[in-house]
Amino acid sequence: MSVKTNHDPEEAEEVFRLHSDICKVLSNPLRLKVINLLRGGELKVSSISESLHAGMGNLSQHLALMKKAKILTSRKEGQEVYYRLRNPKILTAFDTLREILFEEIRREGELIKGMK
Repeated sequence: MSVKTNHDPEEAEEVFRLHSDICKVLSNPLRLKVINLLRGGELKVSSISESLHAGMGNLSQHLALMKKAKILTSRKEGQEVYYRLRNPKILTAFDTLREILFEEIRREGELIKGMK
């Protein structure tokens, strides 16, 4: 399947660079868990920490990196900081890749069963 585009070559090159940067940020299981958790909507940092059993210091570093990469956005209310997905379309990419991985795991399982 090819996607036809009429994008400026310089613009396309910039998108490839940004795509690569986002993939690097997403290459951590905790960050992927954060995305999955935030599919339900905005959460305060302490709730994210509790849900993922992650220390606040470690989690804060990951959240800052994801915010810098424009995956997340935040707002402060009193002493609490709330995070949410900047663009919910990230879930489409997230879910598509997870479905591919589940299919591969099932396929490999069937191959192993067939070998026994």
